[in-house]
Amino acid sequence: MKKQFLTWASVFLALAVALSACGTATPAATAASESDPGISVEAMQDTLSGTISVSGAFALYPMMTVWADEFHKLHPDVEFDVQGGGAGKGMTDTIAGAVDIGMISRTIKDEETAQGIFWVSVTKDAVFPIISSENPVAEQILAKGISQEIFSKIYITGEITTWGQVVGDPAITDEIHVFTRSDSAGAAEQWAKFAGGTAQEDLKGIGVNGEPSILDTVIKDPLGIGYGNLNSIFDLSNGNMVPGIIIPPIDIDKNGQADAAEIYNVKEDAFNAVANGAYPSPPARFENLATLGKPEGLTLAFIEWILTDGQQYLESAGYVPLTPEQQAESLAKLK
Repeated sequence: MKKQFLTWASVFLALAVALSACGTATPAATAASESDPGISVEAMQDTLSGTISVSGAFALYPMMTVWADEFHKLHPDVEFDVQGGGAGKGMTDTIAGAVDIGMISRTIKDEETAQGIFWVSVTKDAVFPIISSENPVAEQILAKGISQEIFSKIYITGEITTWGQVVGDPAITDEIHVFTRSDSAGAAEQWAKFAGGTAQEDLKGIGVNGEPSILDTVIKDPLGIGYGNLNSIFDLSNGNMVPGIIIPPIDIDKNGQADAAEIYNVKEDAFNAVANGAYPSPPARFENLATLGKPEGLTLAFIEWILTDGQQYLESAGYVPLTPEQQAESLAKLK
């Protein structure tokens, strides 16, 4: 993505943001903006300084570390303290004023906005079901897929308890080991909504703390089933699936078989399905940044950068950039 340059009106707006931040624009930058209406945001904000603290969703954590690193390159006097912990922790920390920004991988609740939470969407990704590549019925699952109804009977009602029931073979009695997240997680909420529930608490299964742990648990258990975020289940260095897991195709069209468009063997397949809307939502979802009140100063400058130049780093990190319309909507909320 090419860097975006400002019109006269947006130059003065960006200058006001820079002046209200922890650092201020230099006189030289101010003079340059007056003489050259094409000057970039970076040139006017080259003296931003301070520390931005962030916590929250494991789903957004890898992307936030990239954004923080790239923003620090542009503004060496800006430091970051970025921590995971789950969407619940991010929201709790933000409401308490313990961090500047919370990473929230789920819909913001009315009771949270009532406590002063402001939010904007910054990217889109999705939650995918995962099973071990050593699953005894992996071949049948890859051929037939698993319907939303079956996922519901595994995760919500508990009616389906064996892998034989999943593939329609009563002779197979291997028990399903159901895993879910024990920490408050946006991925869990999205998976619950897809499976027919309304909240994370509706999910049955053995609780596992954190995104990395649930992935590792399923890899090691041939009878396990879980779920994970797009950027976790693919090796971003080569686009292949993380060794040891399989994404069981969701039988979206309910025809009893896994069609080519429902099979995701490499990151590109999953990425495109989320980007073009072919993958169901939920479990596809927007990733949000939350602040206590509308952001100002340094925090505002950083979020505006994420929504403009920062979008160029998303795809390589396994995230779907906002469409121009979604980007404009989020930027408009900040004004």
